[in-house]
Amino acid sequence: MLSRIRRILIGAAVVLAAAAPTACAPTPSAPELSGDVFVHDPAYVRGTDGEPSWIYSTGNGQIADGGIQIRRSDDDAEWEYVGEVWDRKPEWLTERIDGVDNLWAPELYEHDGSWYLYYAASTFGSNDSVIALATNTTLDPEDPAYEWVDRGEVISSAGMPYNAIDPNIVEDEDGTPWLAFGSFSSGLQIVELEWPSGLLADGAEPTAIADRGMLENAIEAPTIVPHDDAYYLFASRGFCCRGVDSTYEIIVGRAEEVTGPYLDQAGSSVLEDGGTVVLTSDGDRIGPGGQSLSGELLAFHWYDGQQDGMFRLGLLPVVWEDGWPRASWPEEP
Repeated sequence: MLSRIRRILIGAAVVLAAAAPTACAPTPSAPELSGDVFVHDPAYVRGTDGEPSWIYSTGNGQIADGGIQIRRSDDDAEWEYVGEVWDRKPEWLTERIDGVDNLWAPELYEHDGSWYLYYAASTFGSNDSVIALATNTTLDPEDPAYEWVDRGEVISSAGMPYNAIDPNIVEDEDGTPWLAFGSFSSGLQIVELEWPSGLLADGAEPTAIADRGMLENAIEAPTIVPHDDAYYLFASRGFCCRGVDSTYEIIVGRAEEVTGPYLDQAGSSVLEDGGTVVLTSDGDRIGPGGQSLSGELLAFHWYDGQQDGMFRLGLLPVVWEDGWPRASWPEEP
């Protein structure tokens, strides 16, 4: 059975594609964001049927032991900070990753009435990293049933050529879950999981899906989205976390199978530094990346070169044209 997130993605994509299958579709208006929008690496779940939208994001080591942060909105415009997943990181993580501070780059996925929260623990520039899992029946901290249960390690990368951070979950057409992940090192990987545990399938081994073939293999944050009869791999290419010197941009490739090969619009392989640009820097709006998609909205962080150089939440509509997604910055006032 398709998860709620996948149903939202496919339903919205079909509506958008049907509206303009071959011609350029008008871009819907982007929400005018306000409130607490100091978000890095958002995991975005758009609300439906009057429910709020949620963003879980990378933690701050000076707040609540660096736990994953939570924000909510009733209109996708005004965002409220509502706390962290845990007051303290799981003890096994602090023992496993020496010097771990904040938890990174969460992913939210719903399956059969449960929410699966994947997140990364590492230190900057290291590939001694772990992707871990927690589960819950709700995303709302005010729900009496709210409780994130630690499920432990999913995959680690100590001594491996890849880096186990930036998790993303996608189900294939058979309902099999897959974990895409990776940063620099040997690029982006994908590995099979199993339900209901949400952990690695027996004997599963990672397969490469994106690589730049460079000494500094600056690609990370995979996000795979099913659309029509294909899978779309979004990734953040370039360098993050350098303020106004960040070079992040969001790219995409398309494949018939969830494991690839992913090709860009020109037919170049994403395994060979291919990738069609979806969104890149524009003036003082610098380094968009760390993306997440829900419904027809693309969430990401970017750096504000006009005000303080700090990261902020971006939320833009995605329009599908001739089988490819596009997103555009709104005109500056």
